[in-house]
Amino acid sequence: MVAKWIEALTGSLEQKKQYKQDRARIEALPEPYATAAKATHRYLLVSGGITDGDTLVTMFGDLADLWERAAVDGTPLRDIVGDDPVEFAETFAQAYSGKQWIDKERARLNKAIADAERGGGEQ
Repeated sequence: MVAKWIEALTGSLEQKKQYKQDRARIEALPEPYATAAKATHRYLLVSGGITDGDTLVTMFGDLADLWERAAVDGTPLRDIVGDDPVEFAETFAQAYSGKQWIDKERARLNKAIADAERGGGEQ
């Protein structure tokens, strides 16, 4: 009963547990993969805009998988991120659908334009 109440306030405890496990996997990577993975993780966390917990957990789990595989195979960093690490991270994030913080503002903008059209656009 208490766990459900806590989850209602803070989100899924299972998602938090999985997130921490995936974060630990990234921390355990050998260099230079750990540094690259942590930087990519931070960028996705800050700029990804995804607010859906299930989507975030899946995305960060896949990110850990990607960097673990690269470390095992000895893949050069640039073979993964290319010439533009930002483009890589943003393309990576686009592969995951889910609620984003900007969705509310997009809906607000669309509604404002529709309302302006109905009102003749005059103020």
